[in-house]
Amino acid sequence: MTLIDLASDPSAVVRKAVATRTDAPAQALRPLTRDHDRQVREAVARNPSTSVANLRLLVKDADRWVRWAVAGNPACDESIRRVMAEAPDKELRGLLAETPDLEPELAARLVNDVSPEVRERLGTHTRDPDVITALMADRTVRVRKGLARNPRTTSAQRSALAQDPVADVRAALVLAVELDEVDLRRLVDDRSVQVRMAMATSEVVPPHIRHLLGRDPDEMVASAARDFRPGSGSAPVVRAPRIGHRASGTGRGRPGGARR
Repeated sequence: MTLIDLASDPSAVVRKAVATRTDAPAQALRPLTRDHDRQVREAVARNPSTSVANLRLLVKDADRWVRWAVAGNPACDESIRRVMAEAPDKELRGLLAETPDLEPELAARLVNDVSPEVRERLGTHTRDPDVITALMADRTVRVRKGLARNPRTTSAQRSALAQDPVADVRAALVLAVELDEVDLRRLVDDRSVQVRMAMATSEVVPPHIRHLLGRDPDEMVASAARDFRPGSGSAPVVRAPRIGHRASGTGRGRPGGARR
């Protein structure tokens, strides 16, 4: 039997197996985009051999897992990303915001997204200097906190974030990126214990600054600085997005069971 024949097999397991085949012809994948079994459609959505026309159908699928799977398909083109940018599905727009080298027009649209979470994710992952500049002025704390984790900010932007009025933003900054000496010296005496603790446990804070924190008036901060060992995993790491990935057993919620 051919893959085209197997695409109409009564067993969903067989149809899903066909849907995952990168050598499956378009005639086999096309009917599977409308399969009544969600896992079959999701497999088609992940298949890099799926045509743009079929991905355009799947990105509007009634099931969120199917839509989210499309976001991670390398066959996605600008036409599909435009659909994602206008989708009512916040998570789909968030996945779009994490896309490397997103088209400037679409990134500019997401700068004004109604969801702070989408803007936060854009701030963390964007490579567009204009987008970073625009988000620096965002009034929502979580957006600036996301931006603080972005390794593509300039020295001047990091200095501005180091003086953000909200401790969460400053703490995220010192955990994620290297700062100029003048900013580090200022943050050693930060009014927030949270920020100083973040510095004491940050992998990117230089040893001479951590040595100063070893004399911090807060004993927990001082102890953390003195006991710090590089590579100990004491500081959180910002990892690359696992677009459209759903780990087994994560149940309902975000891709991979992630929480924000």
